[in-house]
Amino acid sequence: MPALPVPAGLAARQRAALAVLQKLDFGPDGYFFVYDMHGRSLMHPREPGLVGQDLWNLRDPQGALTIQQLVSAASHGGGFVRYMWHRPSTGKLAPKLGYVVALPRWGWMIGTGIYLDDVDSALAHIDERASANIERTLQWLGIIALAGVGVFALGALVLNVSEYRSTDAKLKRLAQQVVQSQEQERARLSRELHDGISQMLVSAKLLLESALARFERGEARVPAAEASLSTGLARLSDTLREVRRISHALRPAMLDDLGLAAALEQLTRELAEESEMEIGFTQSGARSGGGPRTNMGAAPLPDAVNTVLFRIAQEALTNIVKHAGARRAALTLEIAQNSVTLTIADNGRGFDVAHALADPRAGMGLRNMRERLEPLSGRLSLSSKPGHTVVAAWVPMRPAGMANATAHTTAQAAGAASRETP
Repeated sequence: MPALPVPAGLAARQRAALAVLQKLDFGPDGYFFVYDMHGRSLMHPREPGLVGQDLWNLRDPQGALTIQQLVSAASHGGGFVRYMWHRPSTGKLAPKLGYVVALPRWGWMIGTGIYLDDVDSALAHIDERASANIERTLQWLGIIALAGVGVFALGALVLNVSEYRSTDAKLKRLAQQVVQSQEQERARLSRELHDGISQMLVSAKLLLESALARFERGEARVPAAEASLSTGLARLSDTLREVRRISHALRPAMLDDLGLAAALEQLTRELAEESEMEIGFTQSGARSGGGPRTNMGAAPLPDAVNTVLFRIAQEALTNIVKHAGARRAALTLEIAQNSVTLTIADNGRGFDVAHALADPRAGMGLRNMRERLEPLSGRLSLSSKPGHTVVAAWVPMRPAGMANATAHTTAQAAGAASRETP
């Protein structure tokens, strides 16, 4: 069907829109493209030779009608389409995941996308590094476990109590090293999400906002184009929030930047918003003299204490939200002269404490809490009945008792401190 004549004023606006979109890109292989709804290319910054051509019947090597698939998705309200297209940086066909929307008033289809090779290579690199870390950790676990078994056997043969205690201490340090390795891996993945994918999404979002601002500042407004760009911005913002949520769940930056109290306050606020449950946080007490104090203008708590108490609060509050059926929960952080106490209470249905600790499947979370506290010489206390459950974690703050934990977490604290705030 021949195209209808376009009024001069509308044609000028369309040319201006194409010029703006042609300048938007994100990396060598990231760009926007525009077609009319009959498959004619109107703008393609990486392949200008296609502009003006009718590509309605273009097929990929598997025979799929590429442009028709894109137009169909745009006609049904927009969406994602997987297809094959030439990659500008290599000139070869590569799988691509595109997103297209229609501008019905102009009869346009506008879209962009990412090449799946980039995603696959990034995931493969992460898997390779994770596998290497796991293998190395397993080797060390095997070596240390064999050494521990040897020491234990020697102690059993000579009935030496001191040797038995030495073996037990080694196994506890081994468990602590495993937990620290997990925290380090969480922090690394969180930094990669924050500094990599998040920054790319922010860049694309700024480009779309710039395009929308140019439309809004123009003399002739195009509501359909503005609405489509606004929809794209909203979906991109949702994606960015999800990436930041995952990064924060792995290792919250506030824990390293502002300390335990600020991180707990943020955790309770976020869980309260997600679950629509009333969750309160209070902090009390202070330490005088040297050593850890409150986070309000005083020396911070050791990183080992921050990490352990935050993970315990995270585990406990998540269990309350998922299983307790509570309407209210309260989290209290009390910092005394020689100890730190974290208390989590709720008015849920409660549970059988003895059964939970004895059942290897039901009490996994509680055992994890206790194992995290053991290297710090801390203890976990539990009490529960219908309508009132309290989980309390107590950690001594004696300088001698904290020396080993602080030494083991020096490398972790140095890596986490370099992370930027989202």
